[in-house]
Amino acid sequence: MRKIASAALASLLLVTGAIAQTNQTASPRTVVRAGRLLDVKSGRMLASQDIVIEGERIVSFGPAGAAAPQGARFIDLSKSTVLPGLIDAHVHLNWDPGDLGPIALTVSLPRQTLKGAKNARVTLLAGFTTVRSMGADGYSDVALRDAIDAGEIPGPRILASGPAICITGGHCDENMLPYERRETSENSTDGPVGMERQVREVVKFGGNVVKFMATGGVLSKGTDPRLTHMTPEEMRSVVATAHGLGRKVAAHAHGNDGVAAAAAAGVDSVEHGHLMGDSAIAAMKQHGTYLVPTQYLLDWSIENMQKIDMPEYAQQKMRMVNQEGRKNFQKALQAGVKIAFGTDAAVYPHGLNAREFGVYVKMGMTPIDAIRTATTNAADLLGWADRVGSIEPGKFADLIAVDGDPLQDVTVLERVRFVMKGGTVMKQ
Repeated sequence: MRKIASAALASLLLVTGAIAQTNQTASPRTVVRAGRLLDVKSGRMLASQDIVIEGERIVSFGPAGAAAPQGARFIDLSKSTVLPGLIDAHVHLNWDPGDLGPIALTVSLPRQTLKGAKNARVTLLAGFTTVRSMGADGYSDVALRDAIDAGEIPGPRILASGPAICITGGHCDENMLPYERRETSENSTDGPVGMERQVREVVKFGGNVVKFMATGGVLSKGTDPRLTHMTPEEMRSVVATAHGLGRKVAAHAHGNDGVAAAAAAGVDSVEHGHLMGDSAIAAMKQHGTYLVPTQYLLDWSIENMQKIDMPEYAQQKMRMVNQEGRKNFQKALQAGVKIAFGTDAAVYPHGLNAREFGVYVKMGMTPIDAIRTATTNAADLLGWADRVGSIEPGKFADLIAVDGDPLQDVTVLERVRFVMKGGTVMKQ
């Protein structure tokens, strides 16, 4: 018994030591010298800047050498472009691309949580220092968030939704098992009262944000992404209850009527919107609703759906969504709908998140506007504009560095060479 205990203790010490080596803890004062610093708010590229950091926060920044405190730790990024840490407003850290269809029934909750730990590190090292988790079984994303916050594992800052709320038989209900199993998902419910109760449960168990399924989905069995799943009364119940408890609301919605109804109900963001039309776009514009467009997944899924054994029913819907998704996103851009960066990573491999930028630019965004979707815009959507999204005094020292100029070639953000989160170097 003592040998077992000793072995367990030795393993724990090895793991703890590995994490300590990965995360270089910042001294009280650190100076990061940036060859170029992107001020995402103004869009200006500032040459040769020093960013002064104390603990987790930025104290100041200015011309190199002008205000560097004596004795501070010095990090030389004089040959790089430095930006604020990126934000992905729609990920599923606890899932991987192969977890689709019947195979999902074989993935236990502990296994999902361990996958989350792996994917959190991959996402952080790709330059995304803040994410919104948009659905996870058993509040495993809440557990992941808490472990990261406690310094037990490396990963981005997480706003977790826990299980997404859906109707009986809707997208995210358990629709793969036969009637005699009587299986339903943990957050499936019906009617305004049921929705109210489920929102309160999400908050009770630690959810930072509330997500509900306004339409059918692409990857779920037996649902049509064009069709609206919740009544206006049900949507209003979710939004009113969540906002009353200080939580923002995200609505999964593809079809036109579902997007329009969600915007009218007062959601803070619509996720996807691939099949929306002019009236839904007008409703989002009218209500100031953010669109989180998740566009790169269309390219990756079409190319790889057979490699990951995507079920045939999902392949058919993915082809349908792919035909409309780009066109409707471009319409939303032209209409001036607010855009926040989001990828739906887990549909495709974690760590490829930055490939979303290239799609935005191809659809007509300037590089700086594309970058703003993952910095100032996303920070505003999350309600964290006072702490992340730009390099400013008082905000978290979340920084990334790349070679080259992302204002000329946004794809350099796919190759992040340096990551700092809260004053701690995570990748160098």
